[in-house]
Amino acid sequence: MAETVRVVVDAMGGDNAPEEIVKGAVQAVNRHENIHVILTGIREIVERELQKYDYPSDRIEVVHTSMVIETAEPPVAAIRTKKDSSIVVGLTMVRREEADAFVSAGSSGAVLVGGQAIVGRIRGIERPALAPLIPTKDGVSLLIDCGANVDARSSHLVQFAKMGSVYMENVIGVKRPRVGIVNIGAEEEKGNALVKETFPLLKECADIHFIGSVEARDIPAGVCDVIVCEAFTGNVILKLYEGLGATLISKIKGGMMSSLRSKIGALLVKPALKATLKSFDSSEYGGAPLLGLKGLVVKTHGSSTAKEVENSIYQCVQFKEQRIAEKIMEYI
Repeated sequence: MAETVRVVVDAMGGDNAPEEIVKGAVQAVNRHENIHVILTGIREIVERELQKYDYPSDRIEVVHTSMVIETAEPPVAAIRTKKDSSIVVGLTMVRREEADAFVSAGSSGAVLVGGQAIVGRIRGIERPALAPLIPTKDGVSLLIDCGANVDARSSHLVQFAKMGSVYMENVIGVKRPRVGIVNIGAEEEKGNALVKETFPLLKECADIHFIGSVEARDIPAGVCDVIVCEAFTGNVILKLYEGLGATLISKIKGGMMSSLRSKIGALLVKPALKATLKSFDSSEYGGAPLLGLKGLVVKTHGSSTAKEVENSIYQCVQFKEQRIAEKIMEYI
């Protein structure tokens, strides 16, 4: 039997907390025997939600916390003053090795600040990076960074490329993952000062498979496996990706219901279309791990539903089994 992975889940974080968070945790333990979930939050509220479900009671526990960090709060101040919050308590459990991973849909700033201040960076890592998987024509690519470092240096981007390569090779199983840097053209001389400075450094890295610049329009086609950029660019790409995907799905569904003929056609193509659209649903891939920390911290969307929470918890199992933090430590 596989080793049990202990995942702390912030039950109070996100737009749909605690309902969808608790539901996702229950789904995770019901579908995966090697998962133990620890829900941090206000005990009375969390246990009231748990009463709605059937689940193995020995594999979900509640750790009471009296405070909640709100999304609009200044992250540094919140981490310092709200020691008994669901985020701080969860991160502290990872630091003390009382849990293998922490998942939250709560305040991005608090998770990022707390991850670095409480869990701590791997020695040699200059900046941790948020790295979500995004769907492409042939599978997925890793977008790194998408939210942790708006103002990054070239040395940071080089480390992002290396950490991303370790993740894609070990978690996703891509041999010699192709690494590209986001640019406004394919030519080496193009780009802003950061890209121009980083490009030759990536070119010199013998331990990664650098393929050069990648333009935003080529990302959905899956031209590379690791997409390197600073967080401002990465966040714009991610949000546009999500918004465009939702709009296209809505337009396709609307078009198929527009006439009797299209409704008949929709019935014929529904199974194939459903499978295709599912592959472009970002919630299928879990959250964004904060790569570069000594322990695993995963940030999911603020609007996460139970499905994304469940997939984020399962993502932690894969991360633990493949010893990603240790491999990044060895690699860097």
